[in-house]
Amino acid sequence: HHQFQGVEGKDPDLPLDSEIHLIHNNPLLKTLWVFCYSVMYVVRGMAMNKRPQRWEIVNLAFIVCVDILIVRYMSLRSLAYLGVSVFFGYGMHPGAAHFIQEHYVFRDGQETYSYYGSGNIFYLNIGLHNEHHDFPQIPWTRIWKLRRIATEFYDPLFAHTSWIWVIVNFIASPMLGPQSRLVRLYKAHTSGRREYRVPIESSDATPAVKASAH
Repeated sequence: HHQFQGVEGKDPDLPLDSEIHLIHNNPLLKTLWVFCYSVMYVVRGMAMNKRPQRWEIVNLAFIVCVDILIVRYMSLRSLAYLGVSVFFGYGMHPGAAHFIQEHYVFRDGQETYSYYGSGNIFYLNIGLHNEHHDFPQIPWTRIWKLRRIATEFYDPLFAHTSWIWVIVNFIASPMLGPQSRLVRLYKAHTSGRREYRVPIESSDATPAVKASAH
């Protein structure tokens, strides 16, 4: 997602064309779509023929082993409880609103959005998404420090303060829906990365660069 943000056919966070055509701006269908968001993530991966990476396979194997232990030493009902929790936790839940908050276009020209509400206390500062995309290597424990020392860059950007309002606004607004994403082709994506790549200059090369500029 970070490497191919908004790239059609590459970013699993982008809704499929079938989702857009089916849901569009219908409030009832948008409500059902939010409920089933966890399922849609799986469907998108299958539709993109995404091959699992090594650590994804390791993760899946670990989950299966733990699930077997839960059924063996607890009950099938316990495993079902966890499955239902995941379904609702990724759907119509305030904490799951970050899936909509992060990249659905609430302001023209802005692709990524942060959330600065109290939910960050319980969700490891996941709401600071602009900051996370700018510096993905900064851990969640220090992301607020980045926000404080770079206020001139983040203050002008639109940000959310309520995850509940994100869901309500997304469902109720005729301007919002699965289609409310900035999408780019892979060719444009690679061209942009080449054109706007920040050069890494050594201290010895700096004078030559300055001289050539004159």
